[in-house]
Amino acid sequence: MRRITEEASLYDDLEHKPIAELLRDINREDHRVAEAVEQALPQIIRLTEAVAARMEQGGRLFYIGAGTSGRLGVLDASELPPTYGTDPRLVVGLIAGGDTALRHAVEHAEDNEQQGWKDLAGQGIDSADTVIGIAASGTTPYVVGALREARRHGIVTGCVTSNPGTPLEAESDYPVVTIVGPEFVTGSSRMKSGTAQKMVLNMISTTVMIRLGRVKGNKMVDMELTNEKLIDRAVRMVMDHDHLNYDAAKKELMRKSLDAIMRKPEATE
Repeated sequence: MRRITEEASLYDDLEHKPIAELLRDINREDHRVAEAVEQALPQIIRLTEAVAARMEQGGRLFYIGAGTSGRLGVLDASELPPTYGTDPRLVVGLIAGGDTALRHAVEHAEDNEQQGWKDLAGQGIDSADTVIGIAASGTTPYVVGALREARRHGIVTGCVTSNPGTPLEAESDYPVVTIVGPEFVTGSSRMKSGTAQKMVLNMISTTVMIRLGRVKGNKMVDMELTNEKLIDRAVRMVMDHDHLNYDAAKKELMRKSLDAIMRKPEATE
């Protein structure tokens, strides 16, 4: 198995480089990420189609990872309820070491091969659901063990990793492998690998939310209006939809929910 994520950086003597050169080199490497994701599009499509089909039938989606990978899964899952008005239990992010690990490293949490499945089982996961393991290395025991046990229970599995031919890929029905190359700082997979993971998870969850009817046209019609920015966005959506001025649209929004307004036929002139 080739561990690309652990290969030596293409750059050296970093401590002697001026800031401008460091930033240009990091940016140059970041350009490779979008290209790697593009190469993995056929895999991403297959995984997303599987997730969408199961969620359209009432299934849930679980992300599971450790360290940066786990945090990115929790991030993507936690953004869906305010953005699309979903139940927080619909898409769930799990991280080795629990919520403490979101801010502080929990030693050896990722090395426990049994704990990942225990965490999934604690959420009541069943065969209607889908679990996506996230691990740049593709070898994290917490994640690999979780997917292996999930498959034994008839649960569809997917993964997002940056190394080909890994144990994680072997345990995935729908693997996604984004080969971004060696990291700018050797082994620092929070960089290019993490960026690729963020891109792929955003692609999957956004597409699934669209398929679940959480978007009309190009607008988030179920978003939670929890701050002034979102209220202003909603008012402008109503303005455009019902051909009203700002004040009239705001009054209409006070009378009816955003989704009720946006899902009715558009007003005619």
